[in-house]
Amino acid sequence: MPKQRTLPADRVDPRVLRTRALLREAALAIAAERDVESMTIADIAERATVNRATVYQHYRDRDALLLDAMEEEVGRLARAAARCPLTHPAQCTPGELAELFRHVETNATLYRRMLGPGGSARFVNRLRELLAEEVAAQLGAAGDDGDGSGATALLELRAHYLAGAFVGVFTRWVAMTGGPTAEQAAEEVWGLLRGASPGRGAADLP
Repeated sequence: MPKQRTLPADRVDPRVLRTRALLREAALAIAAERDVESMTIADIAERATVNRATVYQHYRDRDALLLDAMEEEVGRLARAAARCPLTHPAQCTPGELAELFRHVETNATLYRRMLGPGGSARFVNRLRELLAEEVAAQLGAAGDDGDGSGATALLELRAHYLAGAFVGVFTRWVAMTGGPTAEQAAEEVWGLLRGASPGRGAADLP
């Protein structure tokens, strides 16, 4: 009797990858059409042309699927944030900050659905966590981490403060009708960051 072949532990069956890709594409397509809150597993299964049981074989629930579907997009946004020099004084708005806003603008429909009232709390939390990680890395590299666990905790608070500010601005901005352009929004946010405390520069962000 021939020995059954098994995949190495670090490999995933290509059929599983294809199915998950179909489910992610279906979830994102529906999210671009209507509020996430109204989306059901049955809707996703129908769009992906699979049955509901197949969806549950791969994802615990709808939000887990949505989070996976948006993970790549969240990663792109976090990487864009990492390129933005928050810790360096500048007379003009950094071009990287405008690029960050342009990235959100390009995907405005998805962000409007995911960050809006009918969106996904898990997605918002994941976005804030990744942004905070990137901001903390910049502040730490600039020497704002100090010594000891107390200073580290303060650094974490600063990072989450700024990450929360970005998420709040993005949420409102993509919901606006006839709102400011990406460049205008970036300039406004940069001015707020630099003016967070009187007489302090961007290198001294709170």
